Amino acid sequence: MMRLSSSPLGRDFSFVNRVLAMRNEELLIAELDYARLAPLAIHEALAEELSRATVVPAEHMPGNVVRMHSRVTYLDEHSGERREVELVFPDEADLASGKVSVLAPVGSALLGLEEGETIEWLFPNGHVRRLRVERTLAPAD
Repeated sequence: MMRLSSSPLGRDFSFVNRVLAMRNEELLIAELDYARLAPLAIHEALAEELSRATVVPAEHMPGNVVRMHSRVTYLDEHSGERREVELVFPDEADLASGKVSVLAPVGSALLGLEEGETIEWLFPNGHVRRLRVERTLAPAD
């Protein structure tokens, strides 16, 4: 399954978004994560993700879905580069430690993806790249 997201550069992917919207993709978010993320929804990319969220108790979250404090390994299929990051709240972000904020463009894009899913991402240089989630390690609750 693939999602398409644009960066804050304002590129128009509306034709693709209409096609993907017909799939009615579900985004699962743990209830405690949702409670902490909702006040941050003034940020457009995060607000878009939360608007289609199904909120579930943490114990019902599949282990292969990217959620807050998940360790995620993703592959940039264009460059072949792999990165492992932890998706965190903005006050916990530390790029040197691999902790990426959910408000960072790639952070909000990864939220809710399952292992094996891809997302096409518009980078600041204008190139579209496909990122694929290879591995997700759920946080120890």
